[in-house]
Amino acid sequence: MTRNIISSSYLFCMKKETKSSAAALNIRPLGDRVLVRPEDHADAKSPSGIIIPDTARKEKPERGIVVAVGEGKRTDRGEVLPMHIKVGDTIIFDRYGFTEVKIDDTDYFIVSESNILAIVK
Repeated sequence: MTRNIISSSYLFCMKKETKSSAAALNIRPLGDRVLVRPEDHADAKSPSGIIIPDTARKEKPERGIVVAVGEGKRTDRGEVLPMHIKVGDTIIFDRYGFTEVKIDDTDYFIVSESNILAIVK
């Protein structure tokens, strides 16, 4: 009986996660913008061993995983320049060059391709 309860709970969690992921994928950024899920920062330790909780940090995240990609930037002639970023890429972006959005209680950033500094491989 315990096994069924665990299975049901697990399935409920999986359905909830799938719904949230699907909702994020239904959003397509415009132009040369990408939708990024910021990486979670675990509690860090200072050099002296003091644990610094995530809530005490004042720095904004600058690294994340690309969830959705726009079609690309348009030139003056109307041609679309292809994006260099793909869904699933881990990127480093400008610390203040993004717009924060909340989708299904999950924080995401919309970042322009010009504010993306590097792709982490």
